[in-house]
Amino acid sequence: MQTPQKIAVVGSGLVGTLLAIYLKRAGHTVHVYDRSPDIRTIEFSGRSINLVMSDRGWKALADIGLDQEIRNIGIPVDKRAIHLQNGKLNNQFYGKEGEAIFSLSRGVLNRKMVDLAENEGVEFFFEHKIWDVNLATATLYEGESEQGAWNEIKFDKVFGADGAFSRIRHRMQRQSMFDYSQEFMQIGYKELHIPANPDGTHKIDKNSLHIWPRGNFMLMALANLQGSFTCTLFMPFEGENSFENIKNEADLTEFFAEFFPDTKEVIPDLVRDFFKNPTSYLAIMKCFPWTYEDKVALIGDSSHAIVPFYGQGMNAGFEDITVLNEMMQKYGDDWSRIFKEYEISRKPNADAIAELSKRNFEEMSDKTADENFLLQKKIEKWFSDKHPDKWMPLYSRVTFSLQPYSEALAIGDFQNEIMQEVLKMPNIHENWNTAEVEQKIIELLQSEIRKN
Repeated sequence: MQTPQKIAVVGSGLVGTLLAIYLKRAGHTVHVYDRSPDIRTIEFSGRSINLVMSDRGWKALADIGLDQEIRNIGIPVDKRAIHLQNGKLNNQFYGKEGEAIFSLSRGVLNRKMVDLAENEGVEFFFEHKIWDVNLATATLYEGESEQGAWNEIKFDKVFGADGAFSRIRHRMQRQSMFDYSQEFMQIGYKELHIPANPDGTHKIDKNSLHIWPRGNFMLMALANLQGSFTCTLFMPFEGENSFENIKNEADLTEFFAEFFPDTKEVIPDLVRDFFKNPTSYLAIMKCFPWTYEDKVALIGDSSHAIVPFYGQGMNAGFEDITVLNEMMQKYGDDWSRIFKEYEISRKPNADAIAELSKRNFEEMSDKTADENFLLQKKIEKWFSDKHPDKWMPLYSRVTFSLQPYSEALAIGDFQNEIMQEVLKMPNIHENWNTAEVEQKIIELLQSEIRKN
């Protein structure tokens, strides 16, 4: 058990609220600050990408008994539904039978997490703008404006959970020997909407992640509880098929008629949503160190913002909390060691999931419509079902296991090399599930073991 301390969490998003619950359960006084209004009192739409919860996120919730609360507001998703331009629909199951990710509305989940944190005794201070922090004394500076008068609020510890553009990290960046990088993708996104049927049912299969892959752009959709879907159009800002080239209603309807013809009946408010909702940016942010002595620590997107194409942003942030909690259990009141071990453990895994997420855009937008890629996935699943001790597909390692992301990335690269050799075998499209293919994979695996 730790000595109780007064701890501030800056940011009332998903990671900030779950962290606050953990800290409160550990016996600390916890205050959460956010510059925005209470999310439970505002309309939340226009910039959302639905979240998917997988094993890492469920572990962080299950460890404090909150997983069932969250399952009740989610929808299990067990496969990708690939909508090809010719009208054909391909289903690609994610893992073994019974394995599924859960689709969750960001707004609904965030409201629920704030409720759960308040029930634990966490105190929230909404519309309180934190502009700076004294790292050495864990003092927050709060005020109406950046140029106006600030109030000093003293704590024993401060956690920056205030996202990719964190004010807490901004102060840490001014130290010497602080590494920081930010990369904006040339792809933006826009939220669209599939409403429910009049009877409240879903217009398309609710248990699928729907993807319309079109090369360097794509549309995707995830179900919400009330029968609707949150859709996200990912597309370059500039170029032939890009946001800059859709200037009016005629451009938009022509574009969707050509590339997404099967959406005409299910997205009735396409024009309104497209021109009302903002075009948002995607960025990858990396930094190190994540902590300052035993006083201040970054967590979640404030330390490792990633793009959403593996559905792991929230899960990675929740896994940060799992690791931090393990260090708290292990080292008691030695917060210097807790912080140091936490950042050393998490940094390589945060970098790995950033790389995996970036790669997965290519997979979702382009490769899911490629015959060789689909065959590769089919062979991997077939071989994995026969030899679960020898092969777990990369997606399952990331999504349905707790294996460190860095290990999943390395093993995934090795397995992909093997599969490229297998795909070169004669008549592989007809003979993909034969003893010859099975033996070839086993031989390639064994040759790598001998090399090591």
